[in-house]
Amino acid sequence: MPDLTVRPAHPEDAQAIADIYAWHVANGTATFDTVAPDADVWAKKIADFAARGFPFLVAERQGVVVAYAYAARFRDRAAYAHTCEDSIYVSQEARDGGIGTVLLPALICAARGAGFEQMLAVVGGGEPASVALHAKCGFVHAGRMRNVGRKFGRLLDTVYMQRDLREEDHTP
Repeated sequence: MPDLTVRPAHPEDAQAIADIYAWHVANGTATFDTVAPDADVWAKKIADFAARGFPFLVAERQGVVVAYAYAARFRDRAAYAHTCEDSIYVSQEARDGGIGTVLLPALICAARGAGFEQMLAVVGGGEPASVALHAKCGFVHAGRMRNVGRKFGRLLDTVYMQRDLREEDHTP
């Protein structure tokens, strides 16, 4: 995608990130959040990730942020220090355009560079597009928790996927 740029997130990206996430909170089941955080919360998160050395990336097209992804420690316990969980969201207007297949491999590379050895995807609602994207980027099915979330009057599963970051890179 020659017109797509992937770069580290900056606090100035917080409003665009908040807008992307708010759409998913209001319309999708990929997140179990029911209230979207505002731009100030996102700006603090971006700064916190930078301070901790965790990757937080945005994809932009013609100067407009159209997607973001980040990786943070899966759990705060010391034993999990080398395991991260990813999050990736694409704006509604840019979905199905292949942005995820550019952004997720960039996040995998950045997470590896940050010292992570395992990456977990916790896919709310078992969203088929997210499962397919992660599988395309080398993740394998690691489990399913059934009926653990409730949103829009529906019981929802959570699918766990895992990628060993120490293995040879098989991302597209």
